[in-house]
Amino acid sequence: MDFPRLRGLISGGSPLPVEILTRAEQVFGATVLEGYGLSETSPVVCFNQFDGPRKAGSIGTPVRGAELRVVDAMGEEVTVGEVGEIAIAGQYVMAGYWRREDATAEAIRDGWFHSGDLGYKDDDGCFYIVDRMKDMIIRGGYNVYPREVEEILFEFDGVAECAVLGVDEDRLGQEVAAVVAFLESPADREATARELDAFVRERLANYKVPRVWQLVAELPKGPTGKILKRTIELSDDAVRTGSDA
Repeated sequence: MDFPRLRGLISGGSPLPVEILTRAEQVFGATVLEGYGLSETSPVVCFNQFDGPRKAGSIGTPVRGAELRVVDAMGEEVTVGEVGEIAIAGQYVMAGYWRREDATAEAIRDGWFHSGDLGYKDDDGCFYIVDRMKDMIIRGGYNVYPREVEEILFEFDGVAECAVLGVDEDRLGQEVAAVVAFLESPADREATARELDAFVRERLANYKVPRVWQLVAELPKGPTGKILKRTIELSDDAVRTGSDA
C-alpha cells in the first residue's frame, strides 16, 4: 500500500523502539519524528525536526521556549554523553501541583523542573532518554536500564511487545527479568526463552542479560496504551536461565 501524500508520522507518549521506528518508515515511506514532554510541561519540550538533526532513538532538540539540560544528583549539569536526570525550564513548565507545595518544591528547584527521566545529550545537542529513574535496575551494584535491553529484544524475530523489570534477589539485590509477547505464541516457551537469552547475550554485557523470562499473550496497558510495568507479576512458570554474575 502506498501513501504518496504522507510526509511524516509523529510519535510521543512513550519511548519508541528504534526497530519499530525503522519498520514504520519502511511500511509508510514517511519520516517518523519522535518528541518528548510531560503533563507538567504542557506537554512537548523536545522534538526531532524535518529541517534539523534527526536521529533514531533520540527525542531531538528543545523546541522554542524550552530549555533542557542533564544534571546529577546535586543539580549540576553533567558533561556531554554522561547520563543524568533531564531537567526542564521555560515557558511550558507548570507553576506547580495544585495544593501540593511539598511535591512542587521537590519537582521544581531553582526554576528547573526535574522530570525523573534519565538521559544524556550528544555533541549535536540531541537528547536521548535512557529510562525512568524509578525503573532503573541495580544488579550487584551495576545499573541496568530496562529500555536498553528492550531495544535489543525488539530485534528478535516475532516480538510484539516486551517489558524489562527488576525483581528482588537475595545475593545481588535485584535480578533482571523480561516479559515478552510474540505476534504468534511460540509452541515451546522454554526453548524460545533460551533462544532469547542467547540472542541478548551476544549483544549486551553479561550483567544486563535477563535471567528470568516470562512469555505472555500480551502485557497489561493503561488507557493510553502504555505498558503498566508495576502491575506485572511473574508467574511460577517463568523460565530461569541462571543467576551467574
